[in-house]
Amino acid sequence: MTFERDPLVGLVIGAAIGVHKELGVGLYESVYDKCLCEELDLADVSYESQVALPLTYKRLHFPIAFRADLLVEGRLLVELKAVERLMPVHEAQVLTYMKLAGVRQALLINFNVPILKNGLKSYLNPNPRIASPTTPTSRPSC
Repeated sequence: MTFERDPLVGLVIGAAIGVHKELGVGLYESVYDKCLCEELDLADVSYESQVALPLTYKRLHFPIAFRADLLVEGRLLVELKAVERLMPVHEAQVLTYMKLAGVRQALLINFNVPILKNGLKSYLNPNPRIASPTTPTSRPSC
């Protein structure tokens, strides 16, 4: 497993490992989310939680189509899971969120593993699309 050598990525992974060491496995995703946010707060790292991701399809605009778990320093998307094993749908979710958020890097972290490094995946998009919401057209809804 390789991660881009970005100090922010290392900091987030370190914070996640700290949460995992303290809490272990078997909790809800929302608990790990709140605890990781606490670690980021203590490290004085800026982040947004439950980030609304807009989606535009032709003339339709959905201002809140999805919600990403965390956007750290405005450039690192972090998606958290507490599942038996990561599935292809989780990877697809992260890749879609990266595209919609216009970010270059993302982490997918599954806390439901005995050793957290086995639940970490890093994704790089060398050419991120800058997310730019368009003005929706007024039309009757479907």
